[in-house]
Amino acid sequence: METKSADRARLPSDTSVEADTCGVEFVNEENVAHVLAAMPDEDTLDRTASEFSLLADPTRLRILYALSFHELCVCDLARVLGRSMPATSQQLQRLRREGVVKCRMQGKLAYYRLESPTLERAVCEAFARHQERSR
Repeated sequence: METKSADRARLPSDTSVEADTCGVEFVNEENVAHVLAAMPDEDTLDRTASEFSLLADPTRLRILYALSFHELCVCDLARVLGRSMPATSQQLQRLRREGVVKCRMQGKLAYYRLESPTLERAVCEAFARHQERSR
């Protein structure tokens, strides 16, 4: 790899180099400029982080996984989760506020479906990867 004059290398100030850090500081200014130019604005980063934070709760993760198969009513989801309908509804409200699921009423039944293809793919791929590792 050819270096340019804009790139710089120097030894880190701390001489103890850990395995997960560079042994020298080398900044490829061209690569950094390219990434910075493509970096989303703070609002987009915040909204994306908020959406992905939904995956940190096992109950919400189970809901998203269940909804990746079928549109389900709250009664169905409560049975899948082994939780009460109010507890299930509370999690669904959070998902709905974030725009990840949509609700439609059919008579007195509230049906939910996934509205975030990004999270649907992330959930399915993560489960598939972890199931593959456990084999």
